[in-house]
Amino acid sequence: MRVALVTGSSRGLGAEIARRLAADGLAVAVNDRSGHGGPVAEAIQAAGGTAAAFPADVTDQRDAEALVAAVARDLGPVDVLVLNATGPQPEGIVDEVGWEDHLAQLYFFVKSPVLLGRAVLPAMRDRGYGRIVHVDSEVVDRPPPGRTAYAAAKSAQIGLARSWARELAPQGITVNTVAPGFVPVERHADVPAAERDAYVATVPTGRLGTPAEIAHAVSFFASEGAAYVTGQRLVVDGGRGLG
Repeated sequence: MRVALVTGSSRGLGAEIARRLAADGLAVAVNDRSGHGGPVAEAIQAAGGTAAAFPADVTDQRDAEALVAAVARDLGPVDVLVLNATGPQPEGIVDEVGWEDHLAQLYFFVKSPVLLGRAVLPAMRDRGYGRIVHVDSEVVDRPPPGRTAYAAAKSAQIGLARSWARELAPQGITVNTVAPGFVPVERHADVPAAERDAYVATVPTGRLGTPAEIAHAVSFFASEGAAYVTGQRLVVDGGRGLG
């Protein structure tokens, strides 16, 4: 059985990705920083899947390395790494956003992938198999005012993913990225209806996406059938990027 580690998967989009990969037949390591992944793992088990919760701060080197070791011990070596973890995303105009604000975003979207990637690669190389899937954002293509730190870090994440894809392809390891449009999850509960309506008006399909639709894209990149696809970015935004 293949093993998937999904970071930031105790709720929202990450939880949906974890459930989808479990339904695909993978054993899933549910991760979050605060130790709240138990219910998601238990729900997967109740549905007949294999999962366990692994609390860890994936921006901390010791935690990241210990996380990968714990998953290997309890479920097996990581075959699929889904980099979904995120933190607070404060908004601010350019002259209000300091270097520390940029670092906070880079920690989640560049440092965390680097730490986890280095931890999982030895076992992937040994088996000649691996799937690494980054979750970035449509914000890279259409950055709204006030999101400079987030957009810059996500852009760096895409560059990292493409560089990895080129370097790791000869070793049987693919690296791709999924870019969701605005998808309502728990952390968007306070978004005003008028703001949502304004967003929907820019989407050719005339609706918001769902976490399940994003998880479907991740599922493809994580699959054994995607062995000939690497260095790609799939934007799942209902065609909004065409406008």
